[in-house]
Amino acid sequence: MRENQKRLAAARALEEVRDGMRLGLGTGSTARHFVELLGEKVAVGLRVTCVPTSEITAEQARGLGIPLTTLDETPELDLTVDGADEVAADLTLIKGGGGALLREKIVAAASLRMVVIADESKLVETLGAYPLPVEVNAFGLAVTQRAVEQVVGKEGEGGTVRLRSNSDGTPFLTDGGHLILDALFGRISRPKAVAEALQDIPGVVEHGLFIGLCRRAYVAGDAGVRLVDA
Repeated sequence: MRENQKRLAAARALEEVRDGMRLGLGTGSTARHFVELLGEKVAVGLRVTCVPTSEITAEQARGLGIPLTTLDETPELDLTVDGADEVAADLTLIKGGGGALLREKIVAAASLRMVVIADESKLVETLGAYPLPVEVNAFGLAVTQRAVEQVVGKEGEGGTVRLRSNSDGTPFLTDGGHLILDALFGRISRPKAVAEALQDIPGVVEHGLFIGLCRRAYVAGDAGVRLVDA
């Protein structure tokens, strides 16, 4: 059921794509549906140029014959379509469950518009039940983790901060070669304050709070797809 909802949201977002557009392609299970549907359009003549937000998305897009570029070659994009782990009513997001938050944020910031596709389980009143991914440098990890824990203690409800690992127990590495700390706040009532506090930590590369970037969300549920606009 949830996969069907994700695909419905992806199909609605695809209606925003026009011939000749420069697109950012998101990462994750919902974004994967969008890339697949986009590939079907490309196969019958739609002309687009796309920047993927991860190596996984790039591999999928290449397999579907979707033309790819880079932000160095195409620094301004028309539209980015991506998923999210949590979506607040004002379209502040938690992203990074798939480990691509840094590239996702760079691509979103380079786009004229960012839209999110999600099933209704991702829409929340207050962010924070989903652990906030924080991409960090390996050097000084223990110091950085303690600083992130202090932010969680001040701004959250006393949750844990864990180093993300692969199924074999080895540390998860992002496409940029960084580590990820998953910070469980429980409740993030002041997203801007959390974002600023995390960004002030020297070992933090980026965090998964997307504030002021998303302009529209396509949220699919049992009753169909509804729009949430910023």
